[in-house]
Amino acid sequence: MSLKPLAGDGTELEWFKSSHSNPDGAACVEVASTPGTIHVRDSKHRHGPQLAVGAQQWAAFVSYAADH
Repeated sequence: MSLKPLAGDGTELEWFKSSHSNPDGAACVEVASTPGTIHVRDSKHRHGPQLAVGAQQWAAFVSYAADH
């Protein structure tokens, strides 16, 4: 995952769809990363709310989810 520069001084997140999303797009989660932060959103509501968590917290969540 990486950042793409925008025109001006900002950056745009590069989003990736979960490999566990439904093929029909009914339950799609996308993630993007910045140094130290992971961003999560619903791909069907791209302009809706986003969750941002620290990289260590994300790693703990992914580890927990993989075990359950």
